[in-house]
Amino acid sequence: MAAHALYRRAIPAAARITRWHAPDGWAHRRFDWPAAPGRRQRGAMLFQVGRGDVFEKYLESFAHWRARGWSITSFDWRGQGGSGRLTDDPHCGHIESFDAYVDDLAAFVAEWRAENAGPHVLVGHSMGGHLVLRGLAEGRVAADAAVLVAPMLGLKAPIGPRFGERAARLLAALGRPTRRAWGSNERPFTRAARQSLLTGDRERYEDELWWLGANPDTRTGPPSWRWVVDAFRSTRELAESPALARLSVPVQLLVAERDALVDPRAALAVAERLGRATLVRFGPEARHELLRETDAVRDRAIHAIDTFLDDALA
Repeated sequence: MAAHALYRRAIPAAARITRWHAPDGWAHRRFDWPAAPGRRQRGAMLFQVGRGDVFEKYLESFAHWRARGWSITSFDWRGQGGSGRLTDDPHCGHIESFDAYVDDLAAFVAEWRAENAGPHVLVGHSMGGHLVLRGLAEGRVAADAAVLVAPMLGLKAPIGPRFGERAARLLAALGRPTRRAWGSNERPFTRAARQSLLTGDRERYEDELWWLGANPDTRTGPPSWRWVVDAFRSTRELAESPALARLSVPVQLLVAERDALVDPRAALAVAERLGRATLVRFGPEARHELLRETDAVRDRAIHAIDTFLDDALA
């Protein structure tokens, strides 16, 4: 894996950063890194990041998969990263409805599949994992396999998701729902250092800070109250969907059981309902960003994904 570390703070020469326009005209920042010519071509991988993320954070993993023959594509979600903002606050990740994210994903996947030879694999981290699974369950996107890394299939709520959603709706109604839900950090009412919530690897954590310093316009910040309310709604409806049991696409879930940002119990419950699920569990050694963790954790996650894809696509 060490050979790919050189990509952690540099856009590869063979990669392209362009703009993709959704059907309504919204411009999304897009990343494409075609598989190296002359090597065995495995297919196309679309990797979708989490809330507030940018694709630069995953260049090291992209380099690994490209070396295995995958063409890698990613785009920043609407309203975050390099894909603009939906309010006047440049450091607030707002969305009116998660349906807009799914609409964007569906339109993008349709074009991406037409542009790239298969097999076609969808990989989603955190919020990206939630949206990938929603798109599949609703029949909006098609894939030959999907990988959900620390997926946001439930939100952390000290009082439970049902009352958490009610509380979020009440708090959103007390002011503008487009305002920041909290001041900073990745979750409210915590004194935990941001790194301790994300990864045990200090150097990989600093890679993200370096990218945000190099491209400050991609920094997103906390979500809006409307984002929080609809995140509760979207995860609840997906967890209750009878389509999960009927889903024929092989899905792998990598779950950090001590995840402090998303609810791992919700992910485990969804895994039990899926028609073709492969579950990989991580213990106290792992935090939320499994692909940006210490080498021991990250290498295990990468190996699990590679093995799953080899088996699922054989």
